[in-house]
Amino acid sequence: MLLSYILNSSSNAHGIDVLALKYLERRTISYESIAGKGAKQICFDQIIIDTAATYAAEDADVKLQLHSLLSTKISTEEGLKHILHKIELPLISVLARMERIGVLIDVVKLEKQTAELEKRLLELEHQAYDLAGTKFNINSPKQLQEIFYEKLNLPILQKTPTGQASTADSVLQELALDYPLPKLIIEYRSLNKLMSTYTKTLPEQINPDSGRIHTSYNQTGAATGRLSSSNPNLQNIPVRMAEGRRIRQAFIASPGYKIVSADYSQIELRIMSHMSNDPALLSAFTRDLDIHQATASEVLNVPLEEVTADQRRSAKAINFGLIYGMSAFGLAKQLGIDRHAAADYIERYFARYPMVREYMENTRKQAHDQGYVETLWGRRLYLPEINSSQIMRQKAAERAAINAPLQGTAADIIKRAMIDIDAWLFQNNIDAKMVMQVHDELVFEVAEEKTSEIMEMIRYHMMHAADLKVPLLVSIGMGDNWDAASSH
Repeated sequence: MLLSYILNSSSNAHGIDVLALKYLERRTISYESIAGKGAKQICFDQIIIDTAATYAAEDADVKLQLHSLLSTKISTEEGLKHILHKIELPLISVLARMERIGVLIDVVKLEKQTAELEKRLLELEHQAYDLAGTKFNINSPKQLQEIFYEKLNLPILQKTPTGQASTADSVLQELALDYPLPKLIIEYRSLNKLMSTYTKTLPEQINPDSGRIHTSYNQTGAATGRLSSSNPNLQNIPVRMAEGRRIRQAFIASPGYKIVSADYSQIELRIMSHMSNDPALLSAFTRDLDIHQATASEVLNVPLEEVTADQRRSAKAINFGLIYGMSAFGLAKQLGIDRHAAADYIERYFARYPMVREYMENTRKQAHDQGYVETLWGRRLYLPEINSSQIMRQKAAERAAINAPLQGTAADIIKRAMIDIDAWLFQNNIDAKMVMQVHDELVFEVAEEKTSEIMEMIRYHMMHAADLKVPLLVSIGMGDNWDAASSH
């Protein structure tokens, strides 16, 4: 799976059957063909020996052939070899350890939160009925359509593929700017999702033997090289919502231990400054300035200390927007300004940071010329749509091309940090465990009497996971739960 993923991460199919067909032109015996499917599926020990032997032998044969073929492809590419041998393979045992350790959950706290969410959802339902002037099923898109577009005559902004007026979240976000009911429905949906995905479900996912939750980390799930997690997905708990942060309060440490959270600050912007080699950006990070304040000062030509909160907010939107290839239209929408003002803002940004523009243009050109872009250590992201005849698809691929080296390098850096920290914990018999990874953040369970020295070593390893032209900044905190530790 890892060999296939490193060769082409934009494909989301790395299973044996798919790879055998793709590389060996061979259709393999599927598990369902010998064991059945659904409720009638039997266990492997119930399958006739001859059938089981043929299936298992083919599996071993195909794996060996694929390993040989894919290893040869990787062996000619230094960057891909480095990704395989220095990052992805050493990471397997680190992830296995994290999955086996798991994380402790305060069930009482979650049950209390579920009760509070149920009460709030009921209130929102009644408010929705008042606004609509009638009772309706708030979870039914069909009934929402009728209320929105027939009863209340709200403007139809988008249609579904079948020609129906859409009630998708993106449409509701637009409508919510002018109408109260769509805004209320957005709140209802987000709280309902939190309850069904986390507060109600997490207690059911506790392992009865360990008393902890054991997520699965997927090394081949995200095209950019990021890890993903499932059963439960710990990467999607919304940290900007008060209710989301309260879910994090239910992630706790064992008696005698504390939760420690360490995350990289503005890592993708730091990588951008390294890759673009832009003097003004490098200078801001090297001098440890507030990067959004520094950007506002540069672009608006005002002294650093006179930058207002609004000016900083605008600079932050453009700093992060450019990483994701945001257009003037996107910036205008986010800041609530007209398109010309947004275009002018972007133009002034590039006038102050010309090497950033050059980096972005070179990255686009590289993507068009060779069909892929690379991270700092040579991880590749192929962009099949980069030369598409459909301009929208081509533009989306260009945006991905600009973001992938930054997000992919950030993913490689935290993976390198995880490997280093795991080795340090293991070799020195440190009384601390790495329990979670969430994007740019690592979470640990640390012995209470040793927290300060362990925290310093975690910070050290994370800061030295890559040698960039600017320092890697790590914020680190400690508390009785994940929320308290990450609110540093």
